[in-house]
Amino acid sequence: MDSPATIALSQQKSIKRRITGVLLFAVVAYSFIYLKVNPLTPFVTLPSVFSFFGENFFPPNFTGFSSYVSLIIETLLFAVVGTYISAILSFVFGLLMAESINPFAPVRIIIRFIVSFIRNIPVLVWASLLVYIFGIGNMVGLLALIIATFGFLTRSYTEEMNNIADSKLEALKATGASPAQLLVHGIIPAFFPSWINWTFFSFEINIRASAILGMVGAGGIGIMIQTNIRLFKYKEAMALILILVILVLLTEFVVNKLRKWIL
Repeated sequence: MDSPATIALSQQKSIKRRITGVLLFAVVAYSFIYLKVNPLTPFVTLPSVFSFFGENFFPPNFTGFSSYVSLIIETLLFAVVGTYISAILSFVFGLLMAESINPFAPVRIIIRFIVSFIRNIPVLVWASLLVYIFGIGNMVGLLALIIATFGFLTRSYTEEMNNIADSKLEALKATGASPAQLLVHGIIPAFFPSWINWTFFSFEINIRASAILGMVGAGGIGIMIQTNIRLFKYKEAMALILILVILVLLTEFVVNKLRKWIL
């Protein structure tokens, strides 16, 4: 039989779950009421949504496929260059931000603040700001991609480096290894698998992000999707959307194969 303490603890957990459930329900209900949204509306409008897409977007029109090739390549290269530059910058800043590697607390705090500020601004906001500052162009999309990916990767790299430094470098430190030796012989070899995984993961995300950035005038396949929709060329837009989906799926397949081959 369970002890009285175990029974009391189980009852406390049950009460906490019930309170949490009630609070969540209250928050959701209040959100619908405040926004004046009928929860049944999305389900009622679904038939008309499917009807609109069926009548206007299908069958997709691939007659202009030859003109899309350059945009597909552009979208891929955006992701390649953006991920490459971000991975290098993030590695350096990750070293400076890792508590177990960089002993200078003021430097870590300043870098953490900068990275957090960058990371918490959505990529579309960055793109919109850069378009407003520099005008429409490929460089705007690339800069927005680099900035957004930098924030994400720096945080990810830092956490992995802290785990490595905490668990795998004690032996090297005990032998009196210098910080440079710890980096070359300890951190980098142990960090390499995580670096590959996080970088490839960011590359997959950047393929999608490149298309989204194009919708705010930052180049790539997204700008053509947006243009066709604005011109009511829905079938051409649907063709581009399907091409983008295939591109993302192929990218995921190739990246997974590369990850297994490298690691």
